[in-house]
Amino acid sequence: MATERQREELNRDLGFGAVVARDSAKRLLNRDGSFNVVREGLRFFASWSPYHYLLTVSWPRFLGLVSAAYLAANALFGALFFALGPGALSGVNETGLGSRFLQCFFFSVQTFATIGYGSVSPVGVAANLVVTLESLVGLLGFALATGLLFARFSRPTAHILFSESAIIAPYRGITAFEFRIANARQNQLIEVQAKVLYAGFRDGRGTRDFAPLNLERDRVTFFPLAWTIVHPIDSESPLFGLTREDLLAADAEFLILLSGIDETFAQTVHARSSYKAGEIVWGARFTNLFKPPRAGVLSIDIGRLHEIERVALPEPPAPPPPGPRRIGPGEGA
Repeated sequence: MATERQREELNRDLGFGAVVARDSAKRLLNRDGSFNVVREGLRFFASWSPYHYLLTVSWPRFLGLVSAAYLAANALFGALFFALGPGALSGVNETGLGSRFLQCFFFSVQTFATIGYGSVSPVGVAANLVVTLESLVGLLGFALATGLLFARFSRPTAHILFSESAIIAPYRGITAFEFRIANARQNQLIEVQAKVLYAGFRDGRGTRDFAPLNLERDRVTFFPLAWTIVHPIDSESPLFGLTREDLLAADAEFLILLSGIDETFAQTVHARSSYKAGEIVWGARFTNLFKPPRAGVLSIDIGRLHEIERVALPEPPAPPPPGPRRIGPGEGA
């Protein structure tokens, strides 16, 4: 169990705030690194950043938004050409409303993308003003889309794989809290540092304690292989003496922050995740990732990152024997 000195340090809430630490009914940190905190009270345009959103949104959604904006812009300018009447564009021979709108739409596509087949051309001042405006919008739109694409490709990010479960495993005669990570990309990370923090309620759901966990090794200079991060559960550990039921009752959560340098960009990248008490397997160890050398080259099977095997845990240490009792008056021989 944690000592009073440890408890004094634990109530540093690490930035979540006392109210969130006390009243949050969900995990503080999701497995994908996002936080379960919603910020409200700001106007939409005061808190929304389109640039950061488009940089961080998934690739399918980003491409979908760009495609939708492209089609919407051409539909808008096609409707403007259509509203100017049949004589605004020469070469438009269709008389039906739907067919004429489609030709106006495709002329907008040619203008927007500066294709210019020449079969259709604007007639009159109004149509040429719309073409001028659309050309400006097209130049700005393509410049913005190109800049966003470059920024998304050039922004360094970490893609760290975390083992599906953390484990409580035998470790040098005691036990240890462990999980395993690997780099999912071909790029190299150097100076990788790990921080693991314990969060759990002390009295039911009264007060949530936060504690940094000492690691067997909290930093690796090179990270070409998988890394098993180990917290020995010794007498100084906040987990000392706790059982699986204790962690479940405390709604325990282990918060993880990884940082390292992407050597391709020479910039620092981060990764976050967490494990809840129910995601911890007691009495297990990770299976070996290494494969037999081929042509003198060692390899690891990242597909086995999550595999574990059951083992027996060592017996918890017995309590110290009581000291000698002082003999009271009249008890001697």
